[in-house]
Amino acid sequence: MIEGPITFDRLARWGLVAGGVVVAFLVLDYLSAVLLPFFVAWLFAYLLYPLVKFIQYHLRVRIRAVSIVLAMIFCLTVLGGVLWLIIPPMVEQFAKFTTLATRYLHHVTHIKNFPEAIQWWITENSSEIERYLKSDNFSQTLKEAAPQLFNVLGETMNVMMSIIASCITLLYMFFILHDYEYLSENWVRIFPKKTRPFWRELMKDVEKALSNYIRGQGMVALTMGILFCIGFTIIGFPMAIGLGILIGIMDMVPYLHTFALIPTAFLAAMKAADTGQSYWVVLASAVAVFCIVQVIIDAIVTPKVMKDKLGLNPAVLLLSLSVWGTLLGFIGLIIALPATTIIIAYWKKYVTGE
Repeated sequence: MIEGPITFDRLARWGLVAGGVVVAFLVLDYLSAVLLPFFVAWLFAYLLYPLVKFIQYHLRVRIRAVSIVLAMIFCLTVLGGVLWLIIPPMVEQFAKFTTLATRYLHHVTHIKNFPEAIQWWITENSSEIERYLKSDNFSQTLKEAAPQLFNVLGETMNVMMSIIASCITLLYMFFILHDYEYLSENWVRIFPKKTRPFWRELMKDVEKALSNYIRGQGMVALTMGILFCIGFTIIGFPMAIGLGILIGIMDMVPYLHTFALIPTAFLAAMKAADTGQSYWVVLASAVAVFCIVQVIIDAIVTPKVMKDKLGLNPAVLLLSLSVWGTLLGFIGLIIALPATTIIIAYWKKYVTGE
């Protein structure tokens, strides 16, 4: 609880602190493209550190660099196994889609060989094609398409920069893990001595809240993945296990799994075309699985797990996701629950005195 009278000097200090916080947020926003790989690397290092410790001290691999490499290889192997459960069935479905689409086009157009048909059409209409290429309409089309081409090139550059950023993130993570104990214990030296106890306490609270959130959200995501695997298997949906695993992984960021409705609609079309069932019946059964699982997760699993781990009321939980998601987008969804827990705890400690 706030004690003592509110003087002008005290009010000025509060104003300076608030101004410093605003300036810090503005600087972070300006440097976000540079700082994001570092913060992501620190998060991955935090998640990977227990495995590195286990390899180094329990498996007696004394060289820290070797422990880090082995831990990364283990994680990549697990990720490869998950992708093996998802990608091959997806490729199989795409191959089936190609076969069904070709069969449908043959049935509708009565054309047996599409390459020969295309070559025949180009030969028959060569004069019209040549006339169009020399026309003003084609020049105008090129002028309109040029900006789109540059947009595609720009997106390609963004992909390349993302790959480079991923490599930089891996390097950050390696060096952070190599000196993790030193960095985690001595980072407070950037602050004045009299404020270091506060920052140490804050870091401990952040670590505790983040650990509780990861364990809690991991339990929710695991439960959701299992329920989707069971539900899709019951209705005989294509890629039941792989799609359930994918949805469970996506749910590590709350409500990101709703984007899985896109491949679900595609797979429903595949099943309808393959079995002759009504597409809307197949899609409705898949959506019903989504609704049932979502109700179970939102009404039973999430409130129970998150209230035990973070002490948040379900209404506060949903509100925090909405607010932080609006403020910081995708990153906001990731930090919403631990950040809200810390803010509430510090509000009770320093403002209300509870």
